[in-house]
Amino acid sequence: MAEKLSDYKYKTPIAIRFSDIDAVGHVNNAVYLTYFEVARMNYWREVIHWDLLKNGVIVGRSEVNYLKPITFDDEIVCYVRTTRIGNSSFDVMHILVKITANGEEICTTGKTVCISYDYAANKSIPIPSTERQKMIVYDEPGLILNTN
Repeated sequence: MAEKLSDYKYKTPIAIRFSDIDAVGHVNNAVYLTYFEVARMNYWREVIHWDLLKNGVIVGRSEVNYLKPITFDDEIVCYVRTTRIGNSSFDVMHILVKITANGEEICTTGKTVCISYDYAANKSIPIPSTERQKMIVYDEPGLILNTN
């Protein structure tokens, strides 16, 4: 996953909690998925305005690429963007960066396959047209592979 920060418009700060740290002083590997989740939720709320109570989203698959450790004293942000949109599923890419005196240093990348979901019917549903269009418009149509 060779990602370029210049392809991303949205980023959000991530708070590192003491409980996130493992015995050697690094953020525990399992916590990265929580950081990605926080960033996705902020992206959906602030940019896409996705009403998750009306149209749910579930995770179908997650991938994490650990590149450099993150410690308690680090200041981090997570970049997020939609990279693929299908009928009911779409891919969200994440990049966790550490803020340093020399700029942003990529520490972790990841991808989450999200599925538009109807909890009442207990099944996947087509991505709502409004949310679909907002993802395409915001994340640059030329960068999104639309598999519809």
